[in-house]
Amino acid sequence: MNRLKILLVEDNPTLARQTGEFLEGHGWQVDFANCGQLGLQLALTEIYDLILLDLNLPDIDGIEVCLQLRQQAPIATPILMLTARDAFADKAQGFHSGADDYLCKPFDPRELALRSEALARRRELHRNDEICIGTLRISGRRREATRSGQPLKLTTITFNILWELARAYPEPLSRSELSHRIWGDDPPDSDALKSHIYSLRRQLDRPFPEPMLKTISNIGFKLEQPGAN
Repeated sequence: MNRLKILLVEDNPTLARQTGEFLEGHGWQVDFANCGQLGLQLALTEIYDLILLDLNLPDIDGIEVCLQLRQQAPIATPILMLTARDAFADKAQGFHSGADDYLCKPFDPRELALRSEALARRRELHRNDEICIGTLRISGRRREATRSGQPLKLTTITFNILWELARAYPEPLSRSELSHRIWGDDPPDSDALKSHIYSLRRQLDRPFPEPMLKTISNIGFKLEQPGAN
């Protein structure tokens, strides 16, 4: 399983620490939110592979957080609810609010890890292999890209950058997030990303009248479909 980026929304500091340490032991990255409002904010501004959501939160109930995420988030990130509410009616309410899975407390952290892997794997299996943005076509399986029918000559790194930007479309990716997705915890020097972005622009934008790869000041990069605005 690839390195997962997980958001854990849990107000119990001991349980949050223990759960986070166990998941990080699998090599996964875990971000923490101790209330529903912070969890909602992080989930709507960052990109996660999975959200672990407690229901009994001090401000916004987890059900409401789940409902708002399904209404507002551009990406349907898998949500696994963690709660002591074990009645069938509670589980039904959780699923009806948009949850993908439900795990009752107390739980074995090994089961949590297995369920996390299964949800992330299911999402990858159902992800469209081909991403189309205007005249840009990208095949993840064949690792090929064309724009207006013209093949783009991309290196492994420039293809990976384009794929990640396309996955995030229409949202931007920060420089740090993009670097993390490409190189993980061992990124090269700070000029490497800049160099690869330049190489990608030469293939993706230079032969065409309008650019698709945009630099967002103080944020990072994003793809834009020419003429879409």
